[in-house]
Amino acid sequence: MIRVLVADDQAIVRDGLVTVLGLSDEVEVVGQAADGAEAVRLAAELAPDLVLMDLRMPVLDGAGATARILAERPGTRVLVLTTYADDASIAGALRAGAIGYLTKDAGRRELLAAVRSAAEGQAVFDPAVGARLAAGFAPEPAPAPTDAAGLRARFPALTAREADVLARVAEGRANPEIAAELFLTPATVKSYVTAILAKLGATSRAQAIALVLAG
Repeated sequence: MIRVLVADDQAIVRDGLVTVLGLSDEVEVVGQAADGAEAVRLAAELAPDLVLMDLRMPVLDGAGATARILAERPGTRVLVLTTYADDASIAGALRAGAIGYLTKDAGRRELLAAVRSAAEGQAVFDPAVGARLAAGFAPEPAPAPTDAAGLRARFPALTAREADVLARVAEGRANPEIAAELFLTPATVKSYVTAILAKLGATSRAQAIALVLAG
């Protein structure tokens, strides 16, 4: 059973999310928060597996709440669900440690699938957000290189093979895809990803992508 805390400042949205999540036998909503500070407090009290987090909330915004929750409970997953998909919002959420990012256009099935995947530690992105990540955030005069050679230069602790894997992770590719391209097993790719996260000081695949794209 996935224990979920819902954080959104709009009561009607919270009620709708609770109803949708309640349709799954795999999910239990253990609490609701109306602002980021309350989300932090309830996460500490209720120890949810996953927090479904809005970004624009009073008292403490979703990115700030995400960072505080993960600082106190690193094992908790935070999945952002928001109206906004601009570069600043996406980057802020991922840098705070969110494992995924959905917009409120997501349908019931998409939301439930995302909750399951995020709870298992898989990065989850709305298609529009995924496209932005693949393309990189707002372009800068000298964007940081994201190819394997460039990544190894930027992150010297990485081996050549880890840089190959990270370059593909940053493109939004799943482990089986990476394994097929590099002639590895998915289990080996998973081991590489674990090592990469440790070397980057990242707590999730999504945060590693944010570090790569942020330069």
